[in-house]
Amino acid sequence: MQSALRLILCGALLSAPLATVAQQEGQVPRTSSAPTMGLDRSLPDAPLPQVSIGETSEAALPRGDFDITGQSSSSSQQPSMPQPQSDDARKKAQQQINEQEHQRVLGIIPAFNTSYRGDAVSLTGKEKISLAFRSAVDPITFATAFVVAGLHEGLDDDPGFGWGTEGYFKRSGAAYLDAFDGTMIGNGFLPALLHQDPRYFRLGHGSTKHRLLYAMASAVICKHDNSGKWEPNYSNIAGNIVSGALSNYYYPSSDSGIGQTIGNGMTVTAEGTAGSIFQEFWPDISRKWFHKDPTRGLDAQAREADEGKKKKEKQPLPPEK
Repeated sequence: MQSALRLILCGALLSAPLATVAQQEGQVPRTSSAPTMGLDRSLPDAPLPQVSIGETSEAALPRGDFDITGQSSSSSQQPSMPQPQSDDARKKAQQQINEQEHQRVLGIIPAFNTSYRGDAVSLTGKEKISLAFRSAVDPITFATAFVVAGLHEGLDDDPGFGWGTEGYFKRSGAAYLDAFDGTMIGNGFLPALLHQDPRYFRLGHGSTKHRLLYAMASAVICKHDNSGKWEPNYSNIAGNIVSGALSNYYYPSSDSGIGQTIGNGMTVTAEGTAGSIFQEFWPDISRKWFHKDPTRGLDAQAREADEGKKKKEKQPLPPEK
C-alpha cells in the first residue's frame, strides 16, 4: 500500500506541469516515432559519454555513427569524438563531476546523478563509486529515510518493527539502508564492474511524450561506457533486486522473504523511474516558475544548434554542373 501511495504522489507532482512546460520552452519538435521499451526497436537519442580513460583502448564512436533515431541530440552542440587518453580528459571529467555535485532541485534535493552535458566524459570505476557514495551520504538522503519511516508507521506497514519511538527509528534505519544499498550497488559497484554509465543523460528536447518515454526507458536501458550503444541496464535492475535481497537481513522475519525482495526491488525501480521523469522536466519547470536555469544555458545553446541544423537541411542543394 505504501508503494502505491508513493507512486500516486510522484504522479500527481509530475503530471500537472509536464504537458504545458515543454511546449512553452520552445523545444524543437521531433519527427521520429516515440521510443519503445524493447531493445530491438528504435530508441531516443541521448548524449554520448566519451570513452572512459584507463578502462579500455576501444575508441568511442562519433554520435552520428550510432544515433539510434537518426537525429542529433538537442543537449549536445557538436559531435562527440573519442578523447585521447590524457590527464586533460580526467581533469575534464572531474570538472563535470564537480558540476553535478552542485546540482540540487530547489536548492535542496540532490541531482548528482544527472548530466545536462552532451560532451560528458565517461567515468572510471572509482569515480562512479565516489559519486554514488556522495549521493548516499547526503543529508537529504537521511531526511528522506525519516519521512519514509513516518509513512510506513502511518500506514501500519512492517509491524515486526513495533510501534512508538523505537519502531519509528528502526523503520528509519531500514529505509536508509534500502536507499544506501540501492545507490551503492546499482549506481556504483555494478556500473564500475559492467562498464555502464549510471547517470541519467537528460534529453532536453522533443515532444512531451517522447521525452517522457525516454525517461521511463532509462530504468531498463543505459549507455555502455566504451561503445556508447544502448544495452539492458543490468546495473540498475540487478542492483535493485540485490538491495531488496539484502533487506531481508534487517527487516523482521515476519516481513522478509521473496516477497520482500521483489517488492522492494520493484518499488525502488519505480521510484527511480519517477525520479528520471522529474529530472527530465525539472529545468523546464525551473525556468518557467522560478526563472532559474539549472542547465546554465546549455538548453538554449542546444536549441540554437538544432534550429541551425534544421535551417541548413532546408537549404536547396546547389545545381549540378
